[in-house]
Amino acid sequence: MLHCFGSYILADLLLGEPLIDYFSNNSSVLLASAVWYLIFFCPMDLFYKCVCFLPVKLIFVAMKEVVRVRKIAVGIHHAHHHYHHGWFVMIATGWVKGSGVALMSNFEQLLRGVWKPETNEILHMSFPTKASLYGAILFTLQQTRWLPVSKASLIFIFTMFMVSCKVFLTATHSHSSPFDVLEGYICPVLFGTALGGDHHHDNHGGAHGGSHGGSGPGSPHSAMATKSKEELSEGSRKKKTKKAD
Repeated sequence: MLHCFGSYILADLLLGEPLIDYFSNNSSVLLASAVWYLIFFCPMDLFYKCVCFLPVKLIFVAMKEVVRVRKIAVGIHHAHHHYHHGWFVMIATGWVKGSGVALMSNFEQLLRGVWKPETNEILHMSFPTKASLYGAILFTLQQTRWLPVSKASLIFIFTMFMVSCKVFLTATHSHSSPFDVLEGYICPVLFGTALGGDHHHDNHGGAHGGSHGGSGPGSPHSAMATKSKEELSEGSRKKKTKKAD
């Protein structure tokens, strides 16, 4: 239920509305329950295998991106109805509407007792989460009349972008992002470092430590010397024991 309705729960939380409001839609709850049951308990995993079949999977991926863009636009409109000049509120609401499932994963992990900070979607955004954020900004600019384009045209253009990118990434089994090239140019200008700058410092520190710390306690030579000393001590102890006997 958290994965299916995560975006609605987070949007209601931001706008101060009842968190269980969407669960009043009985058909959606029954559909989500049926999909859950078929995924996990279908005999011989037939339903799961059918969904994972690449041509079928690409169709579902395209449909999901169409729904994602529609949810972002609806979220922006809903937030604008409550806060006419609240740009941040509109962007945040549209963002969680588009990527609520990924953002809800941290809370879902806590409920299951599994915590994986390296998969934190806010710190390490995937392509759908980043695209939802950029889309929320575009739809907010359009909603506030700062972007001179009709809402229908923006929905169509952004939907085609999302569908084409996601289908291509899924078909090629790629985990990269179309924004990587753009971020590679923008990050040095805005933040003074490249996107992967931390890895360079880590590698440099590792090489520096290896060149100056070869005889340290953690080096292979030190470990071998310590092991030899232990073996010699053990051998001499056994000899002394035999002589005493």
